[in-house]
Amino acid sequence: MPQPTALEWRRETGEVAYPEATSTMEARIAAIHAGEARPLIWLLEHPPLYTAGTSADPAELLENDRFPVYPTGRGGRYTYHGPGQRVAYVMLDLRQGRRDVRLFVQSLEDWMIRTLARFGVTGERRDGRIGIWVVKPDGSEAKIGAIGVRIRKWITFHGMALNVNPDLAHFGGIVPCGIAEHGVTSLHDLGIMVSMDEVDAVLRDTFAEVFDWLPLKPEPAP
Repeated sequence: MPQPTALEWRRETGEVAYPEATSTMEARIAAIHAGEARPLIWLLEHPPLYTAGTSADPAELLENDRFPVYPTGRGGRYTYHGPGQRVAYVMLDLRQGRRDVRLFVQSLEDWMIRTLARFGVTGERRDGRIGIWVVKPDGSEAKIGAIGVRIRKWITFHGMALNVNPDLAHFGGIVPCGIAEHGVTSLHDLGIMVSMDEVDAVLRDTFAEVFDWLPLKPEPAP
C-alpha cells in the first residue's frame, strides 16, 4: 500500500478566468504525474461563461453571444459556470489507489450527494442523465450539480460544479448537458440559504468520507 500523500486544498476568494484555470490545471497535473506536486482540490468561482465538452452539439448553444464560450477537453456537453456556483477542480493521482474511472466518477457523485444531505437536500442520480438531481416541492426534477472530468495518465482534472446561488437565468443560453426537458435549481432556490463558506466546510468534511479508497492525508483545515 502506498504511503498517504498530503492533499492540498486551495480556495479562491475572487473569480478565476476560465483560461487561467485550465492552464493552471494543466501545469499542476503534469507536476503531479512527475512527482513534483501534491494532489489538489481547488475550490473557485468563474465569471459567467459557457463551456463546451467533447460531446457538445452546436445546436444546444442557444445564445452564442451572451457569454464567452470555451471549448474544453472534459467529457459532456454545454455547461454554465458563474458566480454563486462552487466549482471543485479535482486533481488526484489514481496510480496511488485504484485505476478505476467509474469509481472516481461515482465518488464525485457521492461527494456532492453527501454534501447536499448535510443541508437537508436529497440529491440523486438519474439513469441517462449526468450530474445530480433533486425533486422540487412541486414534484418537478431539476439539476443542482454538474460533473465533467478528464483523466490523463491516471491524473484527474476538471471535476464538479454545485449550484449554491447562481443566477439561474444564465442557464437559458444553453441546453444544459443536452437535457431540455428538465430545469436547473440551486440551494438558495430550494430555500437553503447557506453561504459559500458553509458549503466549502462541508465539502472538506465529506471528501474524506467518499475518497477513502485513495491514500490521502488531508491538509488541516485553516
